[in-house]
Amino acid sequence: MSNPLETPVSLDEQALKDEDYMRQAMALAAEAELQGEVPVGALLVKDDKVIATGYNLSICRHDASAHAEMECIRAAGQMVENYRLLDTTLYVTLEPCAMCAGAMVHARIGRLVYGADDLKTGAAGSVLDLVRNSAFNHQLSVTSGVLATECGEQLSAFFRRRRKEKKALKQAEKQQGQ
Repeated sequence: MSNPLETPVSLDEQALKDEDYMRQAMALAAEAELQGEVPVGALLVKDDKVIATGYNLSICRHDASAHAEMECIRAAGQMVENYRLLDTTLYVTLEPCAMCAGAMVHARIGRLVYGADDLKTGAAGSVLDLVRNSAFNHQLSVTSGVLATECGEQLSAFFRRRRKEKKALKQAEKQQGQ
């Protein structure tokens, strides 16, 4: 139920807010990349305030569950002292996987906004749609494709650089062996 004192936000205003928050998530993704992680960033917003952030830490922590969304959800739970994150919006640069989508459903996050589709493991509509599955007791509203090109390019540039680095390392090893 909406608050009668709240000023309704137009679709254009919401789109601008979504882009602003997505740019913040992209900055978090850049922080992940600086640490050698796959550049994915996430932030959770409640009442137009960022209450938690996260970025990928799986490589550094040797933890398959340390995805940007999971880090953000964990931080938010500590912040609000509750695992239920009602009336929040999660912004993430890449479509969530099944693990992260499941955590969002369990946390009762209200809305998911993501940038790039994940055509291999996306669980918000690309491969599966766990966040809107009517068999669950909670479904999220989803807005996809916010700054999708920029988010996708951030990931693509990372993987291009990684492939180039691996190729250069192989060539260097080959030359040392001769």
